[in-house]
Amino acid sequence: MKTILVALFVTGISLVQAQESILVTPQWLNEHRTDPNVVIVQPNYLKLDYDQEHIAGARYLWPGWLAPDGPQGSMNAPEIEKANEVLGSMGISNNSLVVLCHPRNEVSQSARMFLVFEYLGMKGKVVFLNGGLEAWKKAGYPVTSEVPVVKKEKFKAAISPLLVDKTYVFNNLHSNSTVIVDARAKAYYDGDPAGQPRDGHIEGARNIPYAEMIDANAYNFKSSDELQPFFTPVATKDKEVVAYCFIGQTASVVYMAGRILGYNMKLYDGSIQEWSRIKELPMEKTEKK
Repeated sequence: MKTILVALFVTGISLVQAQESILVTPQWLNEHRTDPNVVIVQPNYLKLDYDQEHIAGARYLWPGWLAPDGPQGSMNAPEIEKANEVLGSMGISNNSLVVLCHPRNEVSQSARMFLVFEYLGMKGKVVFLNGGLEAWKKAGYPVTSEVPVVKKEKFKAAISPLLVDKTYVFNNLHSNSTVIVDARAKAYYDGDPAGQPRDGHIEGARNIPYAEMIDANAYNFKSSDELQPFFTPVATKDKEVVAYCFIGQTASVVYMAGRILGYNMKLYDGSIQEWSRIKELPMEKTEKK
């Protein structure tokens, strides 16, 4: 058995890929964190949090490195060479198994990083510590403030078409094979003012509020049995689901929830920030009863 597990890592096929799961538990991570290809990553908007505490060996990832803001909007796809440089400098290679560990309630930021890793070709080689750092500590495992010495690796992105643009969404508004999903709170989906040029949702979009995917007290994804009822009325698993939100961050939570359930997920990166500004793109509000 040991030989088989080593072979899985040597060939770049992760244990989690063999389990067909994108979530891992603190117990799983504790058992495998010293495996040669495992790289623990803590995405954090403020490095101060990482500097104060993280899992031993964890590397710091500022989300802006892989989801930069720019004149075209918030949270854009990273430039490929920049992404290669960032991941390589963190000691991540194409054979690594990346375990994302979010601090406190930064689930949506880390979910966006999960999406970006899959976009860069790491599908099956990136997983999410369910509950993040808080779950790790609650399980009784230690944290440290010591910053690890990291050996630079070579990473080469192989882009997977998971991020789509406004043209893709527009062309699939009435598709029989694609469902557009608004990940925002129902009030914004219905048409409550949200500070955008136009209120409401993309024409024909369905609503799966991202906050319903997470246990707000434990900062972890709910069980599959709890997630499935949100997806069942919206799409069958033979359909593609394209999620969006305000800027492409919280929709990443719905992206991950769909991945947990086995749906074919994508994300419209421009989201309402872009769509609402282009008057030719159709929007609608929920009719009040």
